[in-house]
Parts: sequence; C-alpha cells; structure tokens
Amino acid sequence: MTHRFVLNLNQNLYFMKVAIVGSGYVGLVTGACFSEVGIDVVCVDVDKEKIQNLNNGIIPIYEPGLEEMITRNMAKKRLSFSTSLADAIVDSEVVFISVGTPPDEDGSADLKHVIAVARECGKHMDDYKLIVTKSTVPVGTSLKVKNAIKEELSKRKAAVEFDVASNPEFLKEGAAIEDFLKPDRIVIGTESSRSEKLLNKLYKPFTLNGHPIIFMDIVSAEMTKYAANSMLATKISFINDIANLCEIVGADINNVRRGIGSDTRIGKKFIYPGIGYGGSCFPKDVKALIKTASENQYELKVLKAVEAVNNAQKSKLFEKIFAHFDGDLKDKTVAVWGLSFKPQTDDMREAPSLEIVKRLLDAGANVKAYDPVALEEAKCHFGDTIGYCTDQYESLIDADCLAVLTEWSEFRVPNFKIMKRLMNASVVFDGRNIYDKEEMEAADYTYYCIGVRTEKRHRSNELQLVV
Repeated sequence: MTHRFVLNLNQNLYFMKVAIVGSGYVGLVTGACFSEVGIDVVCVDVDKEKIQNLNNGIIPIYEPGLEEMITRNMAKKRLSFSTSLADAIVDSEVVFISVGTPPDEDGSADLKHVIAVARECGKHMDDYKLIVTKSTVPVGTSLKVKNAIKEELSKRKAAVEFDVASNPEFLKEGAAIEDFLKPDRIVIGTESSRSEKLLNKLYKPFTLNGHPIIFMDIVSAEMTKYAANSMLATKISFINDIANLCEIVGADINNVRRGIGSDTRIGKKFIYPGIGYGGSCFPKDVKALIKTASENQYELKVLKAVEAVNNAQKSKLFEKIFAHFDGDLKDKTVAVWGLSFKPQTDDMREAPSLEIVKRLLDAGANVKAYDPVALEEAKCHFGDTIGYCTDQYESLIDADCLAVLTEWSEFRVPNFKIMKRLMNASVVFDGRNIYDKEEMEAADYTYYCIGVRTEKRHRSNELQLVV
C-alpha cells in the first residue's frame, strides 16, 4: 500500500506564534532570527511609515545579513510586519516587548513605551499570554509590567491567565545575527514553571550546539543585563585611563595591553585603547544603573568613575589635534575616517565622532568626512556644517591632517603613498590605534595615537583650550 502525505506549505507547523512589539534594532533582529528557525513571527510598530517600508523590503537600520534574512523569511510567510498591536496580541502566545527605553535627563530609563505595551496586552488578551521584556529595563520593571496588565484586566473584569518574564539581549551591533543564532548564553528570568517551559521550547533551536540557557528569577535577569554592559564599559575606561598614563610616563599601551590580556583572568577583549565607548547600550545602561543605585540610597563609585573617564576620553584626540597645530585650527582642513560609534553599523548614538567633530568645527576647522555606511545618519547630526565624501581618499584632498575615528576594516591597510600625495601634510591622528607607530614614522608620517608618546611633545598641558 502506498501512503501519500500532503503538506500545506502555507501552514506553519510550529507550535507557537510570537509577536515582537517594537521594530527597532533589537526587535528586527529578534524577529528575523526567530523566523529563520521556522517560528511564525509578526513584528509590530506604531510607526506606519516604518512598517510600510519593511513590507516593501526597506530596512531602517544597517546590520550585516539582516536584510537578506528578513527578505527570505517574508517570502516564506514566516515573518510579517503590522501596525495592529491588538491583532498581534490576540494571535500570539508569546509577546516580546522590544520598544525603546531612552534615558531621561536624570539618567533613568524612560519606561513609558514599555508600560504602554503592557497596558495594550491587558486590554486585548483573551487567553493565556507570556509577556517578555526584551528591552533593556531597570530592575523592577517586570513588576510594573505585571501590574499594568492586571489593571487593564481588572477594568475589563476579565480573568485571563498570563505570565511575565525577562529575557535581556546581548547583541553586538555589527554581529547581531551571529550573536542571536549562536549565543554565548541566553539569560531568562521567570516566575513560573509554565513560562520557563515555554521559553525553553522557544529557544531550543538555538541551544542545539550546547549554548546554555540560564534560568533565574526576574530581578536577577534584569540586573544581569546592566551588570554585563557596565563591566564591559569598565574595561574600556580602565584601559583608556592606563593609556593616558602610559603617554605621560613613556610606556607603550599596546605592549601593556598584550601583557595584561594574556592573563586569562583579564582576557583580551575590551581592553583596546581608543577615544571612548558610544552606541545605544553602554552610555545609557551605565547611567541607568547609577540612577538605580541612587534611588536605592547606594552610590556606585566605580561606575561613576567609568562614566567620567569615558566622557573625558572623547576629547583626547581633539586635544592632540589642537596641540599639534599650536592651538590654531582656523581654516585647517581635517579629514575624518569613520563616524559610526563602531564598525559594521550606521549607529551614531553617543559616538565619539559627535564630540570630536563638534569641537573641530567650534575651533574653526573644516571637516571632510567619510564613513562606509553612516553618512546619511551623520547628515541628521551635522547637516551642512561638514563635507561628506563618498570615498576615503576623496576626503584627503588638501587635508592638513587625518583623524581616524572608527576602525572600519577598509581603513586598516590604506595606500600611504597616495595619501601623502593628496594631503597638504602627512599627519595622522589614529583614535583607534590601528596603525603601527614605527611603520608610520618610517614612512615619514607624523603619527599620533592613544597611549603612546609621540616624538613631537604634546603641548596640551601648556595651551589654554579656548573652544
């Protein structure tokens, strides 16, 4: 007897449907990666233009591999985009809250969007739902989410079961797809066995290679996210502080970094000197954790120092440029390579380039900038106050110096002979230490970097910076 099996390809056989509320960086990556393993996902956003663009294949952010993944899963009907939060809540068993939590003026995280989503869940859920906070939120937020849902259910006099959970993200911009598909760990805070089993099944496709799911209580999960980012920020500020001391005493921070990085207790990651950290996570999360401590009558002295060092570090490269030109930058042309806060992203939130370019302009310099992907984003910050170049060498024409602010791969091995012909002077300020000092000096470049004393003594301590 011959048996025939007919499969309806339009029917998703996976047991679970997921809604991702918020189609920003975290929401899009989360939704795309869940759909990649066969889960039926709808991403929701109140921004109608954004959703329309997504449905037309226009991705609002740059992240390697994301556009292709979204296109592929939309074609397979596993990933969709909608402005109807009510429909998404009703149709999904698990709802991830991935909306923004921007910092308030006092440094605390603004939770109005998170709570608004929670209230919508309470208004529309008609059977069991698991509400998961994916946004980076302060300790205690899940309780606020639960109370908001309860209040809305009470208004409806609806007895609907639900759970809340915390599932912080640990995605690196520029490598987010790989981080999600092959995570170091998955941290989940739950309060019931039902929600734990549900999330365990949801994340099973991502743990087949032994990547662990670490279950814990919700408060600890919320704290883990802030503690992790604050520790990484601490390593960056520490190495930058040591780099500044190295310049004063004549040590080479590159040697020091190799020396301490070989200690497995310290490790090699996040101890590269530079011009400070930026982006959407570290600055905001350090501020938020300091604020949380303050609200609980505790002072995080180490993190306050981390923040202070980072704020000061963003001015270091400008001070080197200012000193080299003896305090006179009027009508000098500075070529800038890199504007995003790190490579492989167009994100300029809290980028050191914002501070450095502003100070160059205030001092009377002309700035010509090139970045592989962040030029459009840069126009939102600088408007027509700087020149935008479509090629890294174009920015060097008649430049009095070059400032490297982002360590994009294409900047690592440039043609130094061509550079010398294009520039008015062979002067390079390397804010990311991507070049070798001896090689640059052998090529007859005046070379400044972070944490290594340059032969031409800096006069930054003798000059009064009036900008």
